[in-house]
Order: sequence, then C-alpha cells, then structure tokens
Amino acid sequence: MKTIVITGASSGIGRVTAQHFLENGWQVGLIARRADTLAEISDGNMAALAAPCDVTDEAQVEAAFDAIAGHFGRIDALFNNAGMFGMMAPIDEVTVESWRQVVDVNVTGMFFCARAAFARMRRQSPQGGRIINNGSISAHTPRTGSVAYTTTKHAVTGLTKTLALDGRDFDIAAGQIDIGNAKTPLLEEVAAKNPDNPPPMMEVADVAEAVLYMANLPLSANVLSLTVMATKMPFVGRG
Repeated sequence: MKTIVITGASSGIGRVTAQHFLENGWQVGLIARRADTLAEISDGNMAALAAPCDVTDEAQVEAAFDAIAGHFGRIDALFNNAGMFGMMAPIDEVTVESWRQVVDVNVTGMFFCARAAFARMRRQSPQGGRIINNGSISAHTPRTGSVAYTTTKHAVTGLTKTLALDGRDFDIAAGQIDIGNAKTPLLEEVAAKNPDNPPPMMEVADVAEAVLYMANLPLSANVLSLTVMATKMPFVGRG
C-alpha cells in the first residue's frame, strides 16, 4: 500500500483529495493546522494519520514528516497543497504583513514540505517518490488585485522544475497541477456575492481524480504540468 502526505488537508481541495486517496486504497498522512478537523477525517481509519502542524514552521514540518514516515514506513508521494490568497487589492493597498503571510505559506511552507519529502524519499528503500505541487491558473494568467498570490504561484513553478531536475538522480519525480475554479466553499462565497454572473466552476472531486492520476504513474513517467479547470472559465483567448 502506498503512502501520500497531503498538506492543507483539513478543508477544500486538500480534504476532498485526502478522502479520494483513502477510498482508492492509499495510506494518507494529513497535514494542516486544525487538529480537530484532521481528526474527523482520520477517525477510525487505520490508513489515515493526522499530523497537525503549521507548514511555515520548519521544526513542526520535520516532526510531522517523521511521524508519518515512522508510522507508515515510507512516503511515496506528497501533494503540496497548503496555500492562501491574501488581500485582494492593488499593490499599494496590500500590507507588508499580508504579503509576508502569503509568501510564508505559499512559498516557504511549500519549500519546507518539499524539502522534508525529498529528504525521506532520497534515503528510503526502495528509493524515490513523487512530489505534486499545487500551482494555480494564476501561475500563468493572474486575476487583478492578486499580486502576492500570483507572485508566489509563479515561484511554485520554479520550485517544481528545480525539484524535477534535482530528483532525477534519486528517482524522485515532480510535477505541478494548476487548478482553475474548483467548487470550494471559498469560491462559492465569491459566487454568492455575484449571483447574476457567477464564475464557472467544476467539482473538487475532479481535481482529486487528477491528483490521483499523477500520483499513480510509475516513477518512469511524469506529468510535469497539468491544468484542470472549469471548461467555461475565461483562461484561454478572450474567454
């Protein structure tokens, strides 16, 4: 049985993806700050282990990955999913505090988790594994007022490509999934504020299936970049 670590597993895409992997026979290490919510997912399921931590804290990340690797014996995949949007405003209205918070979670947190996964995949036997970073449509085409989020998601692409190169000698594959308008509670709130022109949305389950596809590939094959999006969202051309 393979093991995946999923960050941001307490809600939204992370939670649905964790449940989907459990339903498909994977062991899942659950990482997020909300211990009570993680316990709801793992309760009574021997294939799930809650490892609450703040991804911006290096020591907590290392302890969480130690706990998961120690419990299940190895780590075959990481879905590096934890992230936040931050203030939505022109750059001169975005506070430095908000900027740093988004960078801490979306870049430094993702670095800490990728680093922890890479180290264990490199040294386990048999060697290797897969890291799947959650990018965004904003890694290609941003929304207005998204300077912090968009900047960090461009950084995720650089992280992914570097991991893909550095992992070659250790049978560690790395790829990025760019998601557009999954029907999470956050996006549903946006739609509720604009009932006359809601954004096109897709089911979160479709995202989970795409991550499962990437994770199930043999290490001799890799999806470097995958975009999954609501069909009618204005991403290509003039929308």
